[in-house]
This record gives sequence, structure tokens and C-alpha cells, in this order.
Amino acid sequence: MVLRALRWPATAAILVLAGLSGFARPAGAAPVVSWSVCPEDAQVECGKMRVPADWANPYGPTIELQMARRKATDPARRLGVLVVNPGGPGGSAVNLALDSEFFGADLRKRFDIIGLDPRGVGRSSPVLCSQALVDAKPSPLVGSEAGFRALAAYNRRLAEDCAARSGPVVAHADTGSVVRDVEALRVALGEPKISIFGASYGSLIGELYGDTHPATLRAVVLDSVMDHSVDVDTFLAQETASVQDSFDEFVKWCARDTRCVLRGKDIPRLWATLMGRAQAGTLEDPYDPPAKLGVWELISAAFSAFYDPQWFSFAHYLQDAVEPAGAAGRRAAPPIDITPNSFPAVFCGDWSLPVGDFTAYRRRIDALAKIAPQVKASPIALSAAAGCVGWPHPPGSPQRRLAPARMPMLLVNALHDPATGHAWAQQVAAQLGPSARLLTYQGWGHVAYSHSPCVKAAVERYLIDLTLPRAGATCPAVEPEPFGIG
Repeated sequence: MVLRALRWPATAAILVLAGLSGFARPAGAAPVVSWSVCPEDAQVECGKMRVPADWANPYGPTIELQMARRKATDPARRLGVLVVNPGGPGGSAVNLALDSEFFGADLRKRFDIIGLDPRGVGRSSPVLCSQALVDAKPSPLVGSEAGFRALAAYNRRLAEDCAARSGPVVAHADTGSVVRDVEALRVALGEPKISIFGASYGSLIGELYGDTHPATLRAVVLDSVMDHSVDVDTFLAQETASVQDSFDEFVKWCARDTRCVLRGKDIPRLWATLMGRAQAGTLEDPYDPPAKLGVWELISAAFSAFYDPQWFSFAHYLQDAVEPAGAAGRRAAPPIDITPNSFPAVFCGDWSLPVGDFTAYRRRIDALAKIAPQVKASPIALSAAAGCVGWPHPPGSPQRRLAPARMPMLLVNALHDPATGHAWAQQVAAQLGPSARLLTYQGWGHVAYSHSPCVKAAVERYLIDLTLPRAGATCPAVEPEPFGIG
């Protein structure tokens, strides 16, 4: 999962609404992909394909999906198609396929690497919403009955705004529909089987495709694993525990690394001071003065820093927050009318997260604070739960346990992952049974493939040779460098 930027780049405003003209082909008709050279890279083909907005209504409106294909550089030894997704929800798989360095040379030789932007994301009929309305999102840490009602009203208003700008994709952005799109792509390509690399939220695509189309899946790597079986309380508690664990690991690192600018200081005490100032509305954003940081913004800054992890810069951030440098003032951002905002449409399409009335919701928040005395709650998990309060569309792909895997599957996960905790990988491995193998990266951060040469080698060996690591295998931790990893 990705929750790293509060605002999309200004260039996103030039995206136009996806065309919804025409109707889907009759049920059972073969899908078609039209290919052309990608303007970003002449070595990559960009493709377009139309599918039903609602797979249950194949004669209804259609949406356009876009993808990028980097063909195998050694065609004589080509193994097939590797469908890749970087997660989010909201990350662009097209951009991942365009990245010529992310995957190793051996994978690029043997596979056509295809990034299909999921429906509602990136270039695939993106969910677009009012920038002003997105910016007005209330904090999930609501403290009153009136605030809880306002949260629900905001979510309904946001859904209406996004649907008016984006069409029916808002109500059908669930991962179950994405899996149908992936299968349509496989059919259009004429591939008897495909392989999948799904990272973070993209792991859910691999899980559900393997569950529903095992006969057409050659291999699947689930990196930083989503557990799509947990109920609302387990979801919130396990996610929050993962963020607190990452905070604790940051404290331990600062105590052992002489380059930490906070070394020797009581970081939990310093953090408590900053949280108190954030609560009082007096904490200045050290990177955007004189703007103020609230509790939610401070927690979210920590969460984002734990992804790589960016411990060095986060330590400087906290030091500067304690002792502001007194910069001249914030620069006005250019006005933006619309912005991509697929997160609620996707998450509320995939998860049933009933938090109850305000009293029950507040009780849940208080329980999370006991699990995580410093970070209080997982920003991404509580954003998801709060964002679905009052959301008008029921989930199309709610949680369920996975059936035992019918083929060897590889799961990889960092031991200290702030977004998809190691416990989730263990739980999913248990659901998939003896055909699944979990490789644990003993370090920190999110998406282990990009953090550990050991993990990268194991992933590529499995995808090429279908050779799984031994049971219980681990990869050693790699200490972060000053400018982060990945």
C-alpha cells in the first residue's frame, strides 16, 4: 500500500475524463488490445483495451484500460508474460513497466513485462475528483458525534463528485473487477498462462487471480502481502501494530548509528512533545513554514518515512520540528481543479469495514492508541476505515479467505514493514497452504524486492525456474543509507 504524498503532481490536472461512449461487445466476444510505441520509451509498447465498466453488465457502458509492454530482450528464451503491479491503491503499473531498471536483466530477457494500470488508476479511466474537495478531507481522528456525521457526509459528497467527473468506474474499481480485466488481457494476448508480480496492494491482484484462475497462472510473487481475510478490528489492530513496530525500530536505529542527529536523545519524549504541540495547533511544519501540523499530519509524516525507510531524513525532520529554522514562509501552490483520487473507490470496493456509530468508532480509535502509544493508529488503515463511512457503493469484492494454492507461490515480506505487516504474510501463507512459501526479509521498509539483493535473487530464480526457497528461509537485513533505499 502507498500513502506517501498528500497531493498529486500538478501535471495530473491535465488528465482528461475517460470516454464512456459506446457499449461493450457481446458477452464472450474476444477482447482486443491496440498497440503503439510509447512516447516515453521507444523500446516499450503502449496498449489500450476496452472492457465493461461493470462485468456483471457486459452490454453496459465500457471503460478504457491502458497498459505498457516491455518485450523480452531474448525472444528465443522467452518464458511468457509477467503482469506487474506496484500497489497503492493508486500506483501506476504502466510506469513500473516503463522503468527499465526496477526488474533485473534476467527477468527482462525472459519475460514480456506488462504493466496494466488497474481500472480507476493512472491511465485506465482514472478516478478524478475535485482538488478542493480532496484537500478538505477531515481527519479520521474525529472527536465528536457531529464530526463523525460530517465525515460520513463528506465521503458521500466525495463519491458523488468523483462519479460526476469519472463515470461508472467509481462504483466498480474493486480488485475483483481488476482480476476480470487481467484475465481479459490474457485472452486478448492469446497467452495460455501468465505470471504475476504483485507488490503491496498489487499482491491482492495476485491472490485473487490465483484463487479464481489457477489453471492460467504459471507463477505468482506476492511482495508485501495483503491479508484480505481480516475483519475490521483485526485490520486496524495489525496495521497499527506494524507502524508502532517501525517507530520502535527507528528509535533502535538512532541509538546505534552515530550519524543519527537525534542520537543520545530521548526520542519517545521528544515525540510526545511534538504530538502535544500538534494537538494544540502550535506545531510548525519544518519543511513548509508557517503551516501547522496536526496530530494526523505528524503521524502520517512518520508513516511515510518508514516506507524506505528514510530514517536519516526523518531524524532531521524531527530535529527541525523541535527547533524551527524560521524559514520565510510557505509558497503558494498553483491552483488545481481536479486530481486523481482512486484510493477510496478501490478500498471501499474491496473491504467491508463497518466501524459502527461514533461511540463504537471512538472506542476503536482509543483501543488502537493502547496498541501504539507513539503513533496512535495506522494512517493508511484508519484512512481506509474512515473513508468508507457513508460511502454509497457496497464493496464488490469484500474480504474472504483464500483457497489452498494449487501451484507453488512465493510470498516475500519484510519483518518490519509499516504498511503490510509480517503477520499478514504469515496469515496468507497459512491460507494458501503447503504450496506457498514465505521468504522473510529480516530488515525494514516496504516492498522487499527493492530493498534486498537476496530477496531479488530469490524472486527472479522462482519466476524463471519455478524454484522456491527452502521452508523458513530468510534474507539478512540491509542497513539503510542516508538517502534511503529504493
